[in-house]
Amino acid sequence: MTDDPIAFAWSSCAGLCGLREDRLLTLHPTQRAVGHAAYRTLLTEVLNDDDLAAIRAYLQQQCAYGRDDFRAMVEAKTQRFAGVRPAHRPAKSGATAG
Repeated sequence: MTDDPIAFAWSSCAGLCGLREDRLLTLHPTQRAVGHAAYRTLLTEVLNDDDLAAIRAYLQQQCAYGRDDFRAMVEAKTQRFAGVRPAHRPAKSGATAG
């Protein structure tokens, strides 16, 4: 992670913002429609701590991040659980906590 993704050399962010030519970057039609200025504005928004923690948890577990209906669609298409699991192992059957 970086405080300034536009300055990060290995990021396409500067190209998406229209600040650097990037011949390897192919914009999605939605990105073209939104425009460079809107993308730069999006970068100035600050995520709250809960949203940032959720994004990191989903990234660490390589899961789909989004609304419940989106995760359900991903699970249906991949036949895999797409949510975040607790960080600890589940208790063994018959085991007592102590």
